[in-house]
Amino acid sequence: MNVCRRLPVAPSLTRSYATRYPRPRPGTSERSAYHAPDPLQNNPSAVVTPLTDEGLTFIHRPPPTAPSPHSLTSAPTSPFLRPPTPVASPLPPHIRPSAAKVDATLPARMSDEDIAKLRQLRLSDPEVYTRGKLAEMFGCTENFVGLVAALKKPKRKALLKTREEAHKLDRAKWNEKHTLVKEIRAKRRQLW
Repeated sequence: MNVCRRLPVAPSLTRSYATRYPRPRPGTSERSAYHAPDPLQNNPSAVVTPLTDEGLTFIHRPPPTAPSPHSLTSAPTSPFLRPPTPVASPLPPHIRPSAAKVDATLPARMSDEDIAKLRQLRLSDPEVYTRGKLAEMFGCTENFVGLVAALKKPKRKALLKTREEAHKLDRAKWNEKHTLVKEIRAKRRQLW
């Protein structure tokens, strides 16, 4: 039995409609070939030297990178070959505008006697003479008091323990909603 099967007709791969914008095909006479401009022709830093013997042109273009600090041509070792340096070059602008102002509210430098008195007061009774109180008395910052008159570790831990007990008593007065909010905030901070 000879059964003759016909193959299904494949759809045509050509367009059956006109394109919207007929453009010329590249490489044909309808469109001229693209000629990239010569980058050396209009370069102001390129040095062109015609070589008449061979009928060639030598073009030297310096590299676009910064010169090396170890180069002897751009940074000669002899001070007589170096270009003159400007005497008073202007400084770059301040990052913050407030840094340009001379602030009269900044505390003046403390004398050695004041620092010794600050240390003596802080070590004599740290519960009465706290960092904040001493900063007000001597007109300095609390961080400065902490740096100059730091407490010993056992004494600092004891002060923190008494402060934590006082805070615990205050927390006992909170209502349920306030306690819940604080616990949620502490849990969220742990999960950061």
